[in-house]
Amino acid sequence: MRTYRKSIKIEALTSIFLLIATISALFVYNTSLKDMYDYILNDIYIVNEFSIHMFINEFLMSIFFLVAGLEIKAEILHGNLSSFKKASFPVFASIGGVIVPALIFIFINRNSPFLSGFCIPISTDIAFAVGIFILFSNKFNPALKVFLLSLAVVDDLISIAFIAILYSLDINFTYLVISFAILITLIIANKLFKVESIIYYLISGLCLWYFVHLSGVHSTISVSGVHSTISGIILAIAIPSKSYTCRKSTLDRLQCLLVPINSLFIIPLFAFANTGIELTYNIDISSAKPLYMGIILGLSVGKPLGIMLFCYLGNLLKFTEKPKNISWLAIFFVSLIAGIGFTMSIFVSELAFVHNLTLINIAKMAILISASISIAASFITISIYIYVCKLKNKTTNLTSKYLIS
Repeated sequence: MRTYRKSIKIEALTSIFLLIATISALFVYNTSLKDMYDYILNDIYIVNEFSIHMFINEFLMSIFFLVAGLEIKAEILHGNLSSFKKASFPVFASIGGVIVPALIFIFINRNSPFLSGFCIPISTDIAFAVGIFILFSNKFNPALKVFLLSLAVVDDLISIAFIAILYSLDINFTYLVISFAILITLIIANKLFKVESIIYYLISGLCLWYFVHLSGVHSTISVSGVHSTISGIILAIAIPSKSYTCRKSTLDRLQCLLVPINSLFIIPLFAFANTGIELTYNIDISSAKPLYMGIILGLSVGKPLGIMLFCYLGNLLKFTEKPKNISWLAIFFVSLIAGIGFTMSIFVSELAFVHNLTLINIAKMAILISASISIAASFITISIYIYVCKLKNKTTNLTSKYLIS
């Protein structure tokens, strides 16, 4: 299903680890262990101003975005996004899954001070989405896996673009020029000198991350994460996608190395470090009602609505064509699963409200609620449909390998 043959089981394991990490963080933060949780993450420094929390959100998440960038690059060059015919349908679905949630959030928050968070409900969490899909994989047409993964990849690409553009302010152009020079050097090493060493690209990537970090915002509370987004994606651009020898390409080898680390360690650790939310507040949450309603409705309603609407309109207007082996009902089920936003949504909430811990916590709570709604809606609707299909097949003596196609 993917060019680098990443096992779909890794995504299923990641969803389990994500769930465990989230529950653990919520439990720890709402017990007497809260002070220790805060102390370890925010008061223990690794290097200079880098606390453990910043190290996770800044440095480790740059690896997350590097893996995302490599995945997007592989799909564009060789996979499901390599031609207009292959890419058009999931691309239209992704665009709808971004625009409609954003519009819902903007409409609800048009007169509120929370507009900067409109990017929070536009993302799909690939790990959780695929984890839910795996539970019903023997009932789904395999073509739906390709559709879901392609949709999620394009979704990530759009989200990353928004993050890089909207949350990168007060740039230091001197360091930005140095970062650009490093990128040019990496591209020359790839195209001209045909360098395929993973160590070379990782060390150069570390330098790139450092100077991109220096080019960003400098304040008491850094806009954590913007640098990791940009440096990870830029490095992915320069990684060789072709093998100049008989071995696998550097892109493939780097994915084999980083995907397990990213999926089974970095993503769950990010979830644990960022979902410490106090479930009982001494503040008036109603004052932030537009914020959490915008997030909940944007993700749990806007995502499925946007995906279905743009798929239908694209097919109706002949801009794209629905695959013949996938039904509209199957696309609806996938759209419900795609409404599970988590990792990227939490990441964006940290950026959007960096100076307001209360709003960050409210946004995270809304993300958890919307994820729960989307997961429950997916389970209930798919289970009911499968049950009805089994009754129908039992009554009519019909058999079908895939109940959802």
